[in-house]
Amino acid sequence: MPPDTPPRVIAREGQHSIRPGSRVTLHFAILLADGHEVDTTRRGKPATFTIGDGNVPQGFESALMGLTPGDDERIPIAPERGFGPRREENVRTLPIADFPKAEPLEAGLVVAFHSPEGDLPGVVQEVRGDEVVVDFNHPLAGRDLIFDVTILRVE
Repeated sequence: MPPDTPPRVIAREGQHSIRPGSRVTLHFAILLADGHEVDTTRRGKPATFTIGDGNVPQGFESALMGLTPGDDERIPIAPERGFGPRREENVRTLPIADFPKAEPLEAGLVVAFHSPEGDLPGVVQEVRGDEVVVDFNHPLAGRDLIFDVTILRVE
């Protein structure tokens, strides 16, 4: 670091910085690269979670490392660090007979499929005669995102 560059403050005395296992309370907004908001806590109750508990994608967690209460950041998140790349193999064509209780089937309908790992949501893309095209990618897969966070508490 050049001598005239001030040091970056990592944590103020008495404050905890975010690290693995920290319990974090924050307000956030997830924005698309064009600024369109897709999710937020800013108009309601803040989110609280423990770093590493699996409730937040790992790339979002790693972007929080070192932040302290009062920090307000806009962090770019690439698809690989967010919800992963969009994969064409996750788009499936299924027989309409697999949807006996889902009426009417139309594009945009979210359907849940039961699997040994739990419910797996899919979005109907198209209905073609006796077939239904379903996208099992996360809706934010393949998207560049902005993680706009305000850290309220770190324990």
